[in-house]
Amino acid sequence: MGSTGETYSDRPGGARDRDTEGRARNARPRDGLGRPLPYGADGVPRQPEGVVRAPEETVTEAQRLLDEGKPFHAHEVFEDAWKAGPEEERELWRGLAQLAVGLTHAARGNLTGGARLLRRGAGAAVAWVSDSGRDRPHGIDVETVAAWARELAGEVEREGRAVDAAARAPRLRGAGG
Repeated sequence: MGSTGETYSDRPGGARDRDTEGRARNARPRDGLGRPLPYGADGVPRQPEGVVRAPEETVTEAQRLLDEGKPFHAHEVFEDAWKAGPEEERELWRGLAQLAVGLTHAARGNLTGGARLLRRGAGAAVAWVSDSGRDRPHGIDVETVAAWARELAGEVEREGRAVDAAARAPRLRGAGG
């Protein structure tokens, strides 16, 4: 298929999905783990992109989505913070987004990719804390979250099966958070 006039057999009318600005964007509904569903299927509402939130709102919204078993959607919340937040915090949010994507992959059954992303996100978040000198940014217990990610990565590799995303959601602010 070329770059113009593309058609898609599963898309009603065969036309390429576009957003309001005309950019290519898949409009298929998604399940709770972000997997595309057939057109017309009932899906989970998408997380709006490009939302600028205060850091505390980001953590609260991401935690809600993680608790609901929607780590893919939590990743999008962290990604918004990564892209829109202050430059000095971008690596923190990027690491947390990687953790959420790692949990997404582990829940979808991509165990190797999930474990790799869980470890990469844990490393990035811990490195940011170390470099910044901030112990609990925005109330996030980064050390505990990183330990959770490393433990889950080892578990999915040992057990060789997908995890229940809601049951394995991390506590971003610790037990009392």
